[in-house]
Amino acid sequence: MISILKKTTVYYLFCFCLVTISCKPKNTLPDPLKAGWKGRAVCEVLEENKELRVLKCSFEPGVGHEKHYHNPHFGYSLAGGKFRITDTTGTRVVDIPTGYNFNKDERSSHEVLNIGETTAVFLIMEYK
Repeated sequence: MISILKKTTVYYLFCFCLVTISCKPKNTLPDPLKAGWKGRAVCEVLEENKELRVLKCSFEPGVGHEKHYHNPHFGYSLAGGKFRITDTTGTRVVDIPTGYNFNKDERSSHEVLNIGETTAVFLIMEYK
């Protein structure tokens, strides 16, 4: 009887662990630093500490950023441009002016392509 109880307890513990592990959200997308464009990096780290990571991302005409995720962040365009952006809401074309700022309070994902004629540059500040 004790042997059956031990086996049953081990079985339930195993099932609990399996369900717990499989229910954790899986992020299969790269972060913006690891994502690039056709094998080439588009972002570099300017500053990183335990609370914040600051990236500078540059996009020459025809260069994009493969699908990736961002932690909550604030962004600022040092040099604007025209982009095709694909995210959870669909695909759209936007003209981002120089000096434009944006923020997201939650994790998000997107893919972008510079379809303009100028190099666009962004600062992205991600909260940890």
